[in-house]
Amino acid sequence: MNRISLISIRLSAGYLFSLVAAALLLSHTSPLSAQVVTAAEAIAVHPEQQAIQRGLELEQERLWADAVRHYEEASKKYPASKSIYQRLTIAKLHYDVNRRYQDSSYLESVKRLSGEQSLDLYAEILANLQTHYVDHVDWARVMLHGTAAVEVALTEEKFVEQMLPHADPAAVERFRQNVHHQLANRSTATRFDLRANVAYVAALAKSEIGLSPTATALEFMSGAVSTLDPYTRLLSGDQLDEMFSNIEGNFVGLGIELKAESDSLRILSVISGGPAEEAGLIGGDRIIRVEQTETASADPGYAADLLRGPENSFVSLGVLRADGSKHDLKVERRRVEVPCVENVHIVDTENRVGYLRLTNFQKTTTRDIEQALWDLHRQGMKSLILDVRGNPGGLLSAAVEVADRFLGDGRIVTTRGRNARENFDYTAHRSNTWNIPLAVLIDRDSASASEIFAGAIADSGRGDVIGETSYGKGSVQGIFRMQSAKFGLCLTTAKFYSPSGRAISLNGVTPSVPVEPTYIAARPNSNGEMTTDREDAVLQRAISRLSDNNWISRRPQ
Repeated sequence: MNRISLISIRLSAGYLFSLVAAALLLSHTSPLSAQVVTAAEAIAVHPEQQAIQRGLELEQERLWADAVRHYEEASKKYPASKSIYQRLTIAKLHYDVNRRYQDSSYLESVKRLSGEQSLDLYAEILANLQTHYVDHVDWARVMLHGTAAVEVALTEEKFVEQMLPHADPAAVERFRQNVHHQLANRSTATRFDLRANVAYVAALAKSEIGLSPTATALEFMSGAVSTLDPYTRLLSGDQLDEMFSNIEGNFVGLGIELKAESDSLRILSVISGGPAEEAGLIGGDRIIRVEQTETASADPGYAADLLRGPENSFVSLGVLRADGSKHDLKVERRRVEVPCVENVHIVDTENRVGYLRLTNFQKTTTRDIEQALWDLHRQGMKSLILDVRGNPGGLLSAAVEVADRFLGDGRIVTTRGRNARENFDYTAHRSNTWNIPLAVLIDRDSASASEIFAGAIADSGRGDVIGETSYGKGSVQGIFRMQSAKFGLCLTTAKFYSPSGRAISLNGVTPSVPVEPTYIAARPNSNGEMTTDREDAVLQRAISRLSDNNWISRRPQ
């Protein structure tokens, strides 16, 4: 089994079901009738009522992507709220089933796998949970979450159109309402019980509504995995390939970094020499149409998926410029090398302050950052600003290696899991250390591997950490290739802690020099215009703190 350690982060009848499924997800020990939470009760009981109310409105409109984003933000404000966690879980189940049934590789698997093969895949997933998951696995809860996913799928138009085009809607609704009762008296003590239960429900679904046993098993599997924690998820064949391409630092695509917004896909940056740049796309452009799909009326994730396609194929885009002009472009999909280090330059020529931005932690990161440091050294760099704002993370090994470039000794990070094989203490080495004054820039979107790096610098006192408190994703995911089918599992296997022993999860890294964020240099502002160095308040604070330092950049020792 192949595995790599990753640390990154970067919905009528369906509404009625959300209330029932929410009850299932809250507890499996109380009677179902006592667990049903109405919208009115949710709003009346909890102080975070406005956040819940807004989320329920998005659910009623079946705007699942917006609902997920809303609840994720609300969960940061109210991390102890079970109600918000419950609504987020339900919204994600709805969102995920719609994404799955727009994924061509997933649909191919549903058609290709036999019922027995899909059960073998389910069993393989459960075996990985038992061996590697960070926490003890509650099999009864896994069963309930899988059942909830089946119920959600049966309310979603895309699923029904694909898998039950000729089924009697009344029969489908009866089956949906009764599926959890069918499992009420069956054992859920072991993972083997769960396999037997899924086989039982799959046979019932086939006989009562004509649903493919493979589709049933895959819904149980997807729901069980995606509700364990925010970062564990099932990967289709295409998603698995894309994951490993990103780790390697190359992929087939347009060569753009996007941010999904409510009515468009905003281009944050364009890779130099890539097909998007050649076609005339620039940072700050907004994609308002992909082929025949208007992004204002489509799920942002689905619109982004439409940008993907075979190498050397073309995609038609409608683009809105910052000046209000509209353009129609055709862009070729090609293999693109993704730079993880960008905007390398001397940001203050008088005081020789060097700057580089690290966009992610991939296999090439250590090599690329070393090259950038030597380039700056040859330009007379006296001090360095290393910017990880907006960096969602990446490889654990890359984060450790980058921190090791600036630390001569001491602990970098500690990982701890339920399985003792996940327990590691990573320490720095004296060789190849850059002994220069250092400032690290972070923001609320600096996550995971970025937090390992920033936390190591902060706890060691090696340099200033400037900006705002980071995201707070303190867990490690392993990427597992399944053997029984072309699927992958992104599974949380450990939590990580800063050198001082502080948990990063939910806490983040606190800057030693807090600065209210504005815009990031060389990134588009809210008007789509590129931000200059002088307009970046966090960067300017770092320059002022380093500019009095008269050290000359020292070569690695």
